[in-house]
Amino acid sequence: MRNGSLHATLRAFAEDAAAQLAFDTANGAEVPFELVEERRARRPTLYCYRPLTGAFIADRFAMLGALETYAPARQALERLDGLDAYREQRGDVGPGGTDAALRAFLGAVFGETSSFELDLGRFERAYEELEATVYEGRTLSTAVASLRGVELESNHVPFGEGLALVRGESFEDAPPEAVWGLERERTRPSTLVVLSEEIDEAPVRFRRLLSALRLFERGAFALSPVMWLRADGGAWRLAGLPGAGGAVAGDTILLPATQEDELRAFANLVARRTPVAGELAWALRRFELALERDAPLDALTDLLLAVRALLEPEGPASGRLPQRLAAICALGPDRPALSERIARAAELERALISGLGGEEELPAVVAELAAHTRALLRDVLCGHLSPDLVGVADELLAEPVPA
Repeated sequence: MRNGSLHATLRAFAEDAAAQLAFDTANGAEVPFELVEERRARRPTLYCYRPLTGAFIADRFAMLGALETYAPARQALERLDGLDAYREQRGDVGPGGTDAALRAFLGAVFGETSSFELDLGRFERAYEELEATVYEGRTLSTAVASLRGVELESNHVPFGEGLALVRGESFEDAPPEAVWGLERERTRPSTLVVLSEEIDEAPVRFRRLLSALRLFERGAFALSPVMWLRADGGAWRLAGLPGAGGAVAGDTILLPATQEDELRAFANLVARRTPVAGELAWALRRFELALERDAPLDALTDLLLAVRALLEPEGPASGRLPQRLAAICALGPDRPALSERIARAAELERALISGLGGEEELPAVVAELAAHTRALLRDVLCGHLSPDLVGVADELLAEPVPA
């Protein structure tokens, strides 16, 4: 196996397709047959019925396209050259395209059968045939980095275009330092972020996924400062990972299998909609810097800078930040209390800078401000809020508050 990510993605789709097709046949859908004549010298001619499994799959492929694992499988195949050669090898002479190759692959997995139970041996043979064709004469490069702060329930979570999260212990021939840490200080293996092909994009793709995780959930997410690269099955070599996040305090979260599709959709949306310049991009960077700070006061300053860029373009002297943030992040009756707490955060920063104390308040203040900053950034990137947060807040403040 040369591409573990492709293998896991296609296996997940094959498993779901098997379950769907078995359900259909159990509920009355019939696999068509053809009569095959076998002539033998000096012996009677034999006739047998051969299931037209490929035709049955083609007729029901629109239904298979509604499976959650279809889109990742299709995206994984879209990146491959040689799909036409693969289809030709499989005897598929119909219209081309990625879906045709995916149908041909399912035909190879299930063969001439009228029952749809996924045979892992048959799947492996079908996958080896696919790889041998599409990777003929090509070198497959892989980049791997360690990701702290998240544990996976599944072994493999694809995000499309060769990017995936993988349980460290399930990655065959993974570099041990990536799985267990550079100094082997961990008691449990890491989650790995893996990119197959186009590894020049690895630093950007890894960083985007890290940003999406930080906006998706509160957790101690951080990338390793290095990544591991290799071509085909060669030796791993070490390389720096520019832009990797520093150590972040907090708990490790578990990503359940039921939440993978939500995270995948969110990460792909954020990757498309994250700006490269302007107030939103700057605020997002300050938010991530706050999460990477060792000193809580530095984190508080970064968070205040982020929300001021979004909600207080007039500057801190205007004093408009607390009310505007409360208008968006709290219901009417709760706005005064939240506004007071945000104002207290700004006062606390000044007190700590002046050496007047207040350290005991810092953890709770930083945690709440980080939560509100995360919510603002996430809702703007997802389209739930207008990027003109000042206008949104002032409009809300102009509305009468119900008793």
